[in-house]
Amino acid sequence: QVQLVESGGGLVQAGDSLRLSCVASGDTFSTLHMGWFRQAPGKEREIVAVISTTSTTTLYADSVRGRFTISRDNAQNTVYLQMNSLKPEDTAVYSCAADPGWAAMNWFRGVATMRYWGKGTLVTVSS
Repeated sequence: QVQLVESGGGLVQAGDSLRLSCVASGDTFSTLHMGWFRQAPGKEREIVAVISTTSTTTLYADSVRGRFTISRDNAQNTVYLQMNSLKPEDTAVYSCAADPGWAAMNWFRGVATMRYWGKGTLVTVSS
């Protein structure tokens, strides 16, 4: 079982930056593909970004491409989400997720979900 714990959320103003972190338990982190998802109040959860085990592949939702960057440090069992030029519509609970299998197309299509999930961290962007 993999446990994921997010941190770094908070209240910021539009245009500000924020970096989220997600630390995984255990010694299997380097074998897990990682992702960030978000769920805004009253809306369905949506994928934000994913990264492969060796950081070779990163994919982003259209709404965040060019503003957000996903990265990972396998030595620290940590995945990051650097968020720049934040907008009020980025307000949501951000959760990290992990899966040993790569199914990016299905994750982005919303027809498959990742295996392990954190509880999330709240990001609020004021206008």
